[in-house]
Amino acid sequence: MILLTALLCGLLCLAHSSNLKGFIGKRDKTSGNTIEDDDFSISTLLEKANANVGKNLDEPLVMFGDIAMPTGFGNADPCTARGCLWPKSTDGNVYVPFRISNQFSTRERNTIVEGLNSFAQSTCIRFTPQQRQRDFVDIQSRSGCYSFVGRRGGGQVVSLSRNGCVFRQVIQHELLHALGFNHEQTRSDRDNHVRILLQNVIPGQEHNFRKINTRNLGTPYDYGSVMHYSRFAFSRNRQPTISHRHPARQSPLPMQCKCTRKKGERSARGQILCILKEIS
Repeated sequence: MILLTALLCGLLCLAHSSNLKGFIGKRDKTSGNTIEDDDFSISTLLEKANANVGKNLDEPLVMFGDIAMPTGFGNADPCTARGCLWPKSTDGNVYVPFRISNQFSTRERNTIVEGLNSFAQSTCIRFTPQQRQRDFVDIQSRSGCYSFVGRRGGGQVVSLSRNGCVFRQVIQHELLHALGFNHEQTRSDRDNHVRILLQNVIPGQEHNFRKINTRNLGTPYDYGSVMHYSRFAFSRNRQPTISHRHPARQSPLPMQCKCTRKKGERSARGQILCILKEIS
């Protein structure tokens, strides 16, 4: 089976409020976290928040920066069957039960709920409070920001550390992993769009740039995706680790997601908005 990964404009550009630039140099009104001017790319936030991930014996192995690996998994392809997808309901929506730990303050919880609810604004995803469902997303504050990819069964942890992870766009990023999506730069066709400069990567972190055998479903490579690493992700020398093969197509920072509509076709939202619904 081929890994489900397609980062859709309609799924990634979830809400105007998801742009972290609005938080630069000031405190998030809901979470209380602060981001400085040069620290607001998703990959930078994850690198800093995940500095100590993996040091606790009760936590999973984390690869690709923030992807938790099931125990005993021998490769970095954790979502290889339809069983890892969240099922669609008869009404066409995909309902994903969730539970939020009482570790979070009221305003942190509100920020998380806003991130959960933002999916319903432009996708078929509906996060609903867990009741008696066996499979659900269990949002906790552990040692960093990470998630398993796709539905794992039972209560699967999405870690949003109170120390650096409770930002709406980070929340959305980790939830997209839980829905079955990987990082944009791991797409099977990524070498047609970017170069990976391993000579600039921190020794031992090269695995974060491996490609995965993805099914891209005709979606364009999105340089500006919230799921794309920044140019300097895991850099050992402050030099780029990712460069564009087509400089004229360069977008701003990866976390600045933009939706476009091609002439003569429906918007990305209407065309392939809910890929989980289409193939589950």
